[in-house]
Amino acid sequence: MPTTSTPGVGWDLSDVTRSDAALRRFLHGLPGVDQVGAEARAAALGTRSIKTTAKEQALDLAIRMVDLTTLEGQDTPGKVRALASKAMRPDPTDPTCPATAAVCVYPDLVGVAKDTLGDSGVNIAAVATAFPSGRAARDIKLADTRDAVEAGADEIDMVIDRGAFLSGRYLEVFEEIVAVKEACGDAHLKVIFETGELQTYDNVRRASWLAMMAGGHFIKTSTGKVQPAATLPVTMIMLEAVRDFRLATGQMVGVKPAGGIRTAKDAIKYLVMVNEVAGPDWLDPDWFRFGASTLLNDLLMQRTKMRTGRYSGPDYVTLD
Repeated sequence: MPTTSTPGVGWDLSDVTRSDAALRRFLHGLPGVDQVGAEARAAALGTRSIKTTAKEQALDLAIRMVDLTTLEGQDTPGKVRALASKAMRPDPTDPTCPATAAVCVYPDLVGVAKDTLGDSGVNIAAVATAFPSGRAARDIKLADTRDAVEAGADEIDMVIDRGAFLSGRYLEVFEEIVAVKEACGDAHLKVIFETGELQTYDNVRRASWLAMMAGGHFIKTSTGKVQPAATLPVTMIMLEAVRDFRLATGQMVGVKPAGGIRTAKDAIKYLVMVNEVAGPDWLDPDWFRFGASTLLNDLLMQRTKMRTGRYSGPDYVTLD
């Protein structure tokens, strides 16, 4: 199979992952990323704007894509209950406002979220595998995952071992993702790269392919604990990867930028990029998410402005 370009339809995954050397050859044979070109294209896409009806639709779509997140050491059951209630009814004054995609919490608070969300349709995502560092033995990571799923998590957000990845131990990372996916059972798996630690865009592309080949349902930029977190160029490279992976395998994989996306204006930039780079099939909460804690508030304020002609102001939006 070719090692200097993106693989074509019918390529053999088992051949690529048969050994560490084979996997390294494949990942390092992926097309290199032109840093200047990538940043210029991402900046150009970020200048696009949309107006009126299209903007209203974009705001509602962005709300539906939010994984409303609280991942703090001071999280309490009360905070999670309030967040889950907000996820179900982001704007209690407007029944036409859609619910968010999910609530994202630590594993020990999954049960609280589940009790509150019931059969609302809002998913429960739990971070696992020694989030955010990923520094734990594999059996502990797998137990962490199983505990979250047994408590009711619909989705697991795992972190890769960046030390192993940066050391070139790609097969070790691959096998760990495969094992975590198995531990997930029916829950969907999002694979977090912590792109702020991956150092190069080439590494972001390699990590994307590695996670997709291992069976991740989503690839996710960041934990939100390391800066830089989500950026437009990094997300663009990940969108190119899922597009190319679909061309090669016929399988769709989702993308989740997380960390630092705070305004409706930022969210719309990402939606434009999704449409332009991956294509309209990814403009769906099943295939694109925002990991965020404060973004929802600005989306709601902008939505109220579009609906009423005036800003409600942050005092009229519940704090997270």
